[in-house]
Amino acid sequence: MGQEESHGEEMGLAQIQELCIIFMKECPSGALHLHEFKRIFGVPSSSAEESLYIETIFRSFDTNHDNALDFLEYVAALHLILRGNLEDRLKWSFKMYDKDGNGKLDRQEVKRIVRILYKIKLQTSDINLTPSEICDRIFELVDQNHDGQISLSEFMEGAQKDEWVMNVFKLDVNPTTWVVQNCGKLT
Repeated sequence: MGQEESHGEEMGLAQIQELCIIFMKECPSGALHLHEFKRIFGVPSSSAEESLYIETIFRSFDTNHDNALDFLEYVAALHLILRGNLEDRLKWSFKMYDKDGNGKLDRQEVKRIVRILYKIKLQTSDINLTPSEICDRIFELVDQNHDGQISLSEFMEGAQKDEWVMNVFKLDVNPTTWVVQNCGKLT
């Protein structure tokens, strides 16, 4: 249902190697901190929405919660967002949205990410709904057992079956284009 991956958007090995070289050059200590992560990916300090989005991404990759990405976390992050399959990227997106880490998305967590995405991209799209309406529609389409929470399996199934849901979350599910666009801002 239109969910085939576009190989034209994939980054080549040379581009990934370039990002790794940049990591070593920018972070000789072997630790990449949030402010460096924002600088590498060209996030302007004036954009609160992009800043919050990149912080959420950064935290999702900081697997040992030490407020820094070591080289292995960085490479794992690059591999996931640039080479990972749809299922792995959906699992990552879910984990990123699940702020309290309980394995379920409640309305507050979904509204939070929808507000961020709305300010970054949805307000300029053809989706004519408010963030609250988008959240309500997501729950109508994805919360299969109507318990007011979205489980990982509901999220995975809903995103893969419903093109509208996939389009709402497209920035997160396929960030390759975003990374490629921002590669030009490096160094």
